[in-house]
Amino acid sequence: MILPVIMAGGSGSRLWPLSRDLMPKQFLKLDGALTMLQATVMRLQGLNAEAALVICNEDHRFIAAEQLRQINQLNHNIVLEPAGRNTAPAIALAALTAIKKAQDPLLLVLAADHVIADVDAFQQAVVAATGFANADQLVTFGIVPTAAETGYGYIKRGSCKKLNDAEAYQVAQFVEKPKLETALEYLSSGDYYWNSGMFLFKASRYLAELKQHRPDIYAACEQAMAEVDPDLDFIRVNQQAFLACPSESIDYAVMEKTDAAVVVPLDANWSDVGSWSSLWDISEKNSQGNVHKGDVLSCDSSGNYVFAETGLVATVGLQNMVVVQTKDAVLVAAKDRVQDVKSIVQQLKDLGRSEHKIHREVYRPWGKYDSIDQGPRHQVKHITVNPGQKLSVQMHHHRAEHWIVVSGTALVSIDGVDTLLSENQSVYIPLGAVHALENPGKIPLELIEVQSGTYLGEDDIVRFSDRYGRVEAK
Repeated sequence: MILPVIMAGGSGSRLWPLSRDLMPKQFLKLDGALTMLQATVMRLQGLNAEAALVICNEDHRFIAAEQLRQINQLNHNIVLEPAGRNTAPAIALAALTAIKKAQDPLLLVLAADHVIADVDAFQQAVVAATGFANADQLVTFGIVPTAAETGYGYIKRGSCKKLNDAEAYQVAQFVEKPKLETALEYLSSGDYYWNSGMFLFKASRYLAELKQHRPDIYAACEQAMAEVDPDLDFIRVNQQAFLACPSESIDYAVMEKTDAAVVVPLDANWSDVGSWSSLWDISEKNSQGNVHKGDVLSCDSSGNYVFAETGLVATVGLQNMVVVQTKDAVLVAAKDRVQDVKSIVQQLKDLGRSEHKIHREVYRPWGKYDSIDQGPRHQVKHITVNPGQKLSVQMHHHRAEHWIVVSGTALVSIDGVDTLLSENQSVYIPLGAVHALENPGKIPLELIEVQSGTYLGEDDIVRFSDRYGRVEAK
């Protein structure tokens, strides 16, 4: 039995301004109709595998749950990390979760932010690896390199191991990101693969290796799983125990220390989409070598990646550039300098700005809102409430609110009095009134909210009850 474990942590700051702390790249639609998380789950279709177990950060829990729900893959299968502790502890949580159910599956560890164009080749590599994993080997998948890439770590292969009709290689060495001259040598030798960060092994075998090589990580994760708090679609581990866990990658903690590591080659048109230039590489281009996403016009421009989220973006005489326009930010960068976008993100943090953390459009467990206008004493939001969902029963100390229904039906409660509103109807919520908003209908509820008052922050919320278990504003 294969249990896919999808690692959905990370920030993806090099894809700013689309990727933000609270909406990182794994939750974005970068290369198709599905988000990267959804595409990772769906490429498992056809494998003899269980429903995927997704590991993500506490801050991303509702986004992950909604995206799994959209593809009918949500079934109490999200493990929440109180804080990021790298891959070795995260995989340990997944292994302990499986063992706790009296199962010892093969864990297929995948990253949620990879693109794999050749799904058949990917699945064939997984099938080829199962025999080795069942024989207590720790399998890593090595990407057959297509260029002297300096942005990836490498795996040097050793002697060939055959099992039935499958081939793997003893791992001779894990190598850090090389300089260009060294990468060229790796490429010409034919003995090196890109380190994909994907693995297959028995849950029990991984835990045994972790206990042997990093008993401190094993003990902390075991203690964290001893007191699991089931919460809606989430598996919450003990926060105090997990925060005490050291942060370490699986490569350093286990794979570089074990004598049971083997590598299975994977040639499936893989990309980790680590930058805007790598996204340009894998995207379909027009006759001028441009990638256009959204409403884009160009004149005498070539080799560009242009993304327009809202409105028209036009380029004239632009070559080998990246232009990304979102509702609250615009990035213009030379395509060969996009690795430095992370320095802009750091500047935003240093300046105390919010554009690195959150989009203008914010997702909540009940739907989303878009802050379309704001001033010193007012703020206007476009609110979408999904069918059957309800905001918390709450009150505000510093602001009053007007709600105007644009479409759908709203069930509004103000100080215990319920009112049903339909399209073009509105209601006023005075400062200090205890109120709630619910969508009892079958279609999304769209409304405009106008806030007015002396303080309009999201933390001016006193919650009296909440079906999503939130005890404070997020």
